[in-house]
Amino acid sequence: MAATGVLRGLRSARTGKTGKARRAARSSAVDIGARWGLAARGVLYVLIGILALRIALGDDGGSGNEADSSGAVRELARQPWGEVLVWAVGIGLVGLAVWRFTEAVFGASGPDGSKQGKRALSAVRCVFYGFMAVSVLSFVIASKGGSGSDATSQDLTARALELPLGRWLVGFAGLVVMGIGVGVGVRAARRTFRKHLEKAKLPRGLDRTVDVLGVVGGLARGLIYTAAGVFVVSAALHYDPDEAKGMDGALRSLARTPAGPWLLILVAGGLVLFGLFSCLLARCRRV
Repeated sequence: MAATGVLRGLRSARTGKTGKARRAARSSAVDIGARWGLAARGVLYVLIGILALRIALGDDGGSGNEADSSGAVRELARQPWGEVLVWAVGIGLVGLAVWRFTEAVFGASGPDGSKQGKRALSAVRCVFYGFMAVSVLSFVIASKGGSGSDATSQDLTARALELPLGRWLVGFAGLVVMGIGVGVGVRAARRTFRKHLEKAKLPRGLDRTVDVLGVVGGLARGLIYTAAGVFVVSAALHYDPDEAKGMDGALRSLARTPAGPWLLILVAGGLVLFGLFSCLLARCRRV
């Protein structure tokens, strides 16, 4: 009987600690960090879309910026109070990573938020946004921009190809990125984002606007991820790391299709819409 009581006491203490941790994960600080991060992501995508539009029109203003997060940060740094703005975006991305981390550990909001697949996806998102945050904050800490997405992708691919079974690892990574891109596009087309919205916080009259921003923006984002994955798979097949491309290279490749720069213009406009959608989520997404 005494042993049973001790076990019950330990379970109760463990449950109590877990409950406190779960409540902390859903605290107002995490809520603010997540919304700040969604707005920061939105700013980056709007700038990436604008840079891509400049490339499509053959006029980047002489900046030479790449159409990716590093180029967006450089563009942001040129504005008045640029360093403060970059810090704000970087800290916001940290908040986004922390929010996804709490989802990975304790589960996301909603009835199916504790499923293992959802938690694994949140863990991947945590790593992704953590990497983005480090990249952005290193810009102001080191007083210089990091490598562009193409250079980073090629460098990582070259290192991976040198490993045992490196070609298979790179090919698998490319297929994963392609899968993520397809998944992003499918979820956008199915409007699964609507189940995460707090309707009470959605401004009146913007219901249809949310659908347009979420669907068009999500499809454009999914297309870019899918294209980047295709290039990584190509690098594995040809054992050539130079064939790997990041967001900038994937966007520029659209202008070399039979559709010409018009396809790049459409996708760039979609990325701008996704940025606006992300900013809207900062207000009305359930966290």
